Amino acid sequence: MSSPVLAIEGLSKGFASGGQRVSVLTGLTLSVLPGESLAVIGRSGSGKSTLLNLLCGLQRADGGVITVAGESFDSSDNRDFDTRWAELRRRSIGVVFQDANLMPALSLVENVQLRANLAGLAGGGERRWLERLGVGAEADRYPDQVSGGQAQRAALAMVFAMAPSLILADEPTGSLDRHTADEVADCLFDVQRNSGCALVLATHDRELAGRCNHLLDLSGTP
Repeated sequence: MSSPVLAIEGLSKGFASGGQRVSVLTGLTLSVLPGESLAVIGRSGSGKSTLLNLLCGLQRADGGVITVAGESFDSSDNRDFDTRWAELRRRSIGVVFQDANLMPALSLVENVQLRANLAGLAGGGERRWLERLGVGAEADRYPDQVSGGQAQRAALAMVFAMAPSLILADEPTGSLDRHTADEVADCLFDVQRNSGCALVLATHDRELAGRCNHLLDLSGTP
């Protein structure tokens, strides 16, 4: 049996609010295998974005252990925390945001090349990723010269070009119309499953969440 790409054990996180400590995540335990997808749903403020931030080291957990691609982070051990997470994000974790988050001074293909370079994987296949995602004809255009859907496809190409072990997607279709959102989601799930990486998707869209293998509803989390 394959080892999980992502494993969480006893994960907890809270924030100070109005002089009190408010728990957002409490004792969360789960795992995601290669090729599997997990949808994270819940009302606004339930902890969806917080969870994704914890899973890529942008926030620190109050308790628990996170393991990504064999690298474990215990909340009680802060040794080289930021350095280890930065290296893991560089080579193993692809992040997709609601907005494409492309560098405006670079063409679409240059954005993809930059991300592949950072992962040490640039090898001339960046245009093929754009073609596979349906925006090959726009490869030499700049982000402000393409539609929102085309920019989001380029953002996916950036992620896939780095060959991640884990993709974290935070409302990746939230700013798109329904038709474009469906097309972008088709691209995301198709390539993710075929490449064998794991996906954690935070979304308000129940239909999109239903396409994942597993569902985590944070609505009941204190």
